[in-house]
Amino acid sequence: MSHSSLIHALKNIVGSRYVLTSSRATAPYRKGFREGHGPALAVIKPATLLQQWHALQACVSANVIVIMQAANTGLTGGSTPTQGCDRNTVIINTSRINDIHVLAEQQQIIALPGASLFSLEKALAPYGRVPHSVIGSSCIGASIVGGVCNNSGGALVERGPAYTELALYAQVNSDGSLSLINNLDIELGDTPEQILTNLQTKQYSQQNIKTTTKQASDHEYAQWVRKTDLDTPARFNADPRRLHQASGCAGKLAVFAVRVDTFAKNEQELTFYLGTQSTAALQAVRKIMLEQASSLPVYAEYLHRDIFELADNYGRDTVLLIKNLGTNWLPKFFNIKRQLDAVCQKLPFLPKNAVDKLVYRIVKLFPSQTPSQLQHWNTLYQHQLILTVKGEAQQQTLDLLKKVQQDHQINFFQCSEQEAKAAYLLRFAAAGAAVQYAKINHHEVEDILALDIALKRNDNQWFEKLPPNINNKLMGKLYYGHFLCHVFHQDYLVKKGEDPKAIKAALLELLEQRGAQYPAEHNVGHHYHAKPALAENYRSLDPTNSLNAGIGGMSKKRDYTI
Repeated sequence: MSHSSLIHALKNIVGSRYVLTSSRATAPYRKGFREGHGPALAVIKPATLLQQWHALQACVSANVIVIMQAANTGLTGGSTPTQGCDRNTVIINTSRINDIHVLAEQQQIIALPGASLFSLEKALAPYGRVPHSVIGSSCIGASIVGGVCNNSGGALVERGPAYTELALYAQVNSDGSLSLINNLDIELGDTPEQILTNLQTKQYSQQNIKTTTKQASDHEYAQWVRKTDLDTPARFNADPRRLHQASGCAGKLAVFAVRVDTFAKNEQELTFYLGTQSTAALQAVRKIMLEQASSLPVYAEYLHRDIFELADNYGRDTVLLIKNLGTNWLPKFFNIKRQLDAVCQKLPFLPKNAVDKLVYRIVKLFPSQTPSQLQHWNTLYQHQLILTVKGEAQQQTLDLLKKVQQDHQINFFQCSEQEAKAAYLLRFAAAGAAVQYAKINHHEVEDILALDIALKRNDNQWFEKLPPNINNKLMGKLYYGHFLCHVFHQDYLVKKGEDPKAIKAALLELLEQRGAQYPAEHNVGHHYHAKPALAENYRSLDPTNSLNAGIGGMSKKRDYTI
């Protein structure tokens, strides 16, 4: 099929309005939130699962590369095109297919490919239930399916990576044929047309939902994370325990739906704010909470002083949006911003990153959104921990923290509801703040290197100390993460004129020496090399290299030829 014939076919499937081909129209979909960009023949936006299937059929017949994309919020370029492929690329953006089905007793849901975590929180709220992940480190409008495909972890200590063995997906077979595989354990019909239509229109009853032993979340993680003496990370993207069909597929399958567990909302939560100058003190808190607490904490989010200050200044736009308009506006805001960026880049009289600079100047008119108590704490302590526990764990948490104080210099206070919300908003704004800082200060910053890593559970020297030959090439290091899980986001601001690729290679070599795994909760994308076992998993899922070609530094050619 010629390219013009493919475009014509796609327009017949989804309508001309939803087939984007111009450079300007496709730009927001061809560029990642933090990195990754490349060419695309078209971006198509189906409205139904059946349209998605027919569009996928047309693309496979035309021998083009397909990238399945929802919110495009990934940090590693894993949902955007790349340069140097031997075929053209078509992006199938599923954001219009955003239904969520809450199943009987509300203990599980079915998410269609464009459904977001924000929408799921709202859908479950009336039932007193919550999803696997809530507002975390970087999920600005992130999709539920995307979280499963990337084994995303999130901030909740008990939950582990997003995982399910119940999914509906399409696979390109070794002979180039396309198969639809229904592993939802719901009887929906026999043909793709029946299965997809019946699912989307909810033409199934409770009797059609089979009793299953398949997992719809990581049931083992709550005990797994407590084993602090093990020489392995608690969770990371390529953990073979949690690579199963759609889970961890990183776009090498075209996923139409996932069935995942929901969780009872805690009746009460209390938040403590910890501060110390000692990394050993925080490590003592980690060990005692994991090993001795009767119930695991809900969250334990680490912030270093530098990222606190940066997020307070450069993440203020995100905080203001959430406080005044709610989380639903975030995806809309960032989508509009991406479109404005694409337009402004075409205007030579505008400065580089004009939109970011304008937004920054506007929000600087507003005062800091961080309560004075937290700001004061940041001046006293370079290492801080936001620790949230269930209400019934209040006294035991106090006892355990006082026990740590017997041997370590560490301080804490119990947050008011306002202080707790502000602390988590600041933590949520951290990832975007680092990106905005780099854009606004591009005359000083060559690039930003963003690593998300999983340290060994028994690595007591968790705070990184870089050798001078690397440290001298950086103008800033930003550390934050999910502390009890030993998962860290580490952003490095590279000085102007230095080589980011060489610095990144040196940083990854240091992590290898420490026995760390990376990435921890974003797929390898075009930021990391897939290790042999992970690369083999991708080949088994997509033997012709038709979907998301080139991720993990793998071949970008048909059938993975060199």
